[in-house]
Amino acid sequence: MQALTSNCYKNTISIYIHFPWCIKKCPYCDFNSYINNNKISEQLYIKKILADFDNNLELLLKSNKKKIISIFFGGGTPSLLSGQAVSQILNHINKKFTFTSDLEITLEVNPGTIEQDSMQNYRASGITRISLGAQSFQDDKLKLLGRIHKSRDIKFTINNIIKHNFSNFNIDLMYGLPNQTIDDAIYDLQEALSFSPPHISWYQLTIEPNTSFYKTPPKLPNDEIIWNTMQKGLKILKKNNYINYETSAFAKPNYYCKHNLNYWQYGDYLGLGPGAHSKITTYINNDNFKILRLVKPKSPKSYFYSEAYEQRILTKQEIIFEFMLNNLRLKEGFLKEDFMHRTSFNLDCILDTLNFAAAKNLLKITSNRIKPTPLGRRFLNDLQELFI
Repeated sequence: MQALTSNCYKNTISIYIHFPWCIKKCPYCDFNSYINNNKISEQLYIKKILADFDNNLELLLKSNKKKIISIFFGGGTPSLLSGQAVSQILNHINKKFTFTSDLEITLEVNPGTIEQDSMQNYRASGITRISLGAQSFQDDKLKLLGRIHKSRDIKFTINNIIKHNFSNFNIDLMYGLPNQTIDDAIYDLQEALSFSPPHISWYQLTIEPNTSFYKTPPKLPNDEIIWNTMQKGLKILKKNNYINYETSAFAKPNYYCKHNLNYWQYGDYLGLGPGAHSKITTYINNDNFKILRLVKPKSPKSYFYSEAYEQRILTKQEIIFEFMLNNLRLKEGFLKEDFMHRTSFNLDCILDTLNFAAAKNLLKITSNRIKPTPLGRRFLNDLQELFI
């Protein structure tokens, strides 16, 4: 089984590259995405991303990070980028910073944007992992979600992924959709499983502020249906040898997402693109460091025509909360020694809260590890809020 320890991320960093544009904004989406009405060209996008990376290179060098362990193209719809554009970006980064030998490079793909030769071009560009935004295999549900693709497009894209020897790929699915029965949700899950994907992200639709669904809420299944759907799906995934290593992430052994693991284990990452966030640890000496948060301008216009961005040093309380917020999403939690290595603080500073959570059967504390119990995973938000 793939180890859930942050030791492998001690001297490495991840890169997130945000592509902000979509063909159409989905009514449930609260990501920083837009329709490209200003017609910003692909070359202008590439030029700015590379300049953004170069502007942060000195900060990366100060972080004591030796290599890049993962790169993630997210969005928006980054599969609107050409394979050549992806190559330009990756080649530039590799000239300035070393890649690990097992570098994971993920591209988020919308099935409605893929053509016959797309996967071949992405494979040639250096992409090693595809994350496919399927959401459902039923056309009526896809229409309600505002997706531009249909079930046949998902199946075409998955077959294309397999054809071009992407041994590592993820299928994104949602449950709790408008008008969705338990049988509907399980049908979607079984359809995904029929392709034997190494990784599945299976998560509940939630209505977020600043979305069309928030302004005009659809009728969603009741809590009992949601609960029964989740329980039935979990059993099916377990039966098919998928490990529920994170709240909504399921993987075959050795196919955990390295990039997301780095987030959840409170590793360092550099964000490039509109609205991208970064967390970078800068060292004064081996035991003395500060954690920086960087936030790039959210709107594409501000990002493309400005060099300014937010930067601040996190407080002790912010660091502790962020560490717990992320690590408690993992089924195996975290090693006690990793708390100190990632935060620079002794675990004693939250010992009372840890013991309180353990007494409520929300946490299990062993000699070297702290992890959420099944009850803690069920009431994860309540558990995380204890550390605010």
